[in-house]
Amino acid sequence: MLNKENILIVDDDIHILELIQRHLQSLNYHTYKAISVKEALEILKDTSIDLLITDLQMPSVDGLELIKYVSEHYSKMPKLVVTGFPSINGALEVMKSGAADYITKPFTKEELKTAIFKSLASKPKRDKITKVKEEIVSKPYGELIGTSPAMKKVTDVIERLKNNKATVFIHGESGTGKELVARSIHYMGKFSSAPFIVVNCGAIPENLLESELFGYVKGAFTGADKDRKGFFQAANNGTIFLDEIGNAPLSTQLRLLRVLQEKEVVRVGAQKPEKIDVRVIAATNINLKELIKKERFREDLYYRLTVVQIEVPSLLERVTDLPLLVDKFLFKYGIEYKDRFLKMTPEALEVLKKYNWPGNIRELENVIQRAIIMCDKLVDVEHLPEHIKYQIDFSENQELLSLKEFEKTYILKVLQATNNNKTKAAEILQIDRKTLREKLK
Repeated sequence: MLNKENILIVDDDIHILELIQRHLQSLNYHTYKAISVKEALEILKDTSIDLLITDLQMPSVDGLELIKYVSEHYSKMPKLVVTGFPSINGALEVMKSGAADYITKPFTKEELKTAIFKSLASKPKRDKITKVKEEIVSKPYGELIGTSPAMKKVTDVIERLKNNKATVFIHGESGTGKELVARSIHYMGKFSSAPFIVVNCGAIPENLLESELFGYVKGAFTGADKDRKGFFQAANNGTIFLDEIGNAPLSTQLRLLRVLQEKEVVRVGAQKPEKIDVRVIAATNINLKELIKKERFREDLYYRLTVVQIEVPSLLERVTDLPLLVDKFLFKYGIEYKDRFLKMTPEALEVLKKYNWPGNIRELENVIQRAIIMCDKLVDVEHLPEHIKYQIDFSENQELLSLKEFEKTYILKVLQATNNNKTKAAEILQIDRKTLREKLK
């Protein structure tokens, strides 16, 4: 019979990998193996691992970087380093990075066994939580990265909500991470082992939304050849996240109101209601009060949904979090596209900080993803999109200018943004250098 512990072994030497695996299997451990950090991260993403055993010297991304990443994202997981290149400084660096123990090649089966027992003994008692909650607990609020005052307000509310089933309404611009807030509320609390169901109300056709949400009985409509549960029944005892709630038609809104009031659903075509126990979290990036004025959203449903409200800040409101978010995306796509950890120059980071980010975190992620594809080593200003590199900011409140004055101001701002590079300025202005010289005179 296998031990409960899952052990991940990472080494670019396939012979060492298989040797350690045989030793562990003889000790009745369940093993996973990876020949690179990239492969190890894929396994960590989908599997609950109790102990990481990794080599240090590996191509592209070394074991030390893996140790640091696991320490940050899976803080409860013990790490055991096995290396053929021992040194005092190396040992100190490994232990400072979060490894539980350190052994050198060649090693005996007994030495490996002792090191594993010691490493597993350092692990807190395992609780019955899913991997996704494990990630969230290890890095408070999981993918919700940030230490800004604006994000502190959000996490304070999550802390108050996580262990009760109050209805929550999340508002924020597109791309700010509303679903991540909903996931944190669910997975941080005591109901985390129950289902978390995501429904995008704007992605399901209006004529199908009710049957998808509430289910239907056989014969309710053409094609309904059997009884089927809806998303609400699937989320029973857990959480349902209704994204883009403003797109729900009025008929569906009336049914949602009944769910919130009576704690029951009626399937399409059925007469008998079914009791359910579901926490409802709704979100939108539009102003529901404006929809109420236009009679496109029920006022009574609005007040039922907004028992507790969370306003997710735009990236512009939490620009101090930008370096943390950049590091996150550099790691994610550096591994995916380049199989190594990449960094950004301070100059490129300063350019990103000055941009207004209309697409918020989603836009930032896309920018970093593109930059990594375009660069070889360091992400620099040249790897950023043109519209971010050459930002021209005119205040809405500035005094009205004549056309001639406006042209002069605009040309000077373009030159300033391009560090007086006349060729680049002419490109942006869509004029030739000769015309630019004449205008500057």
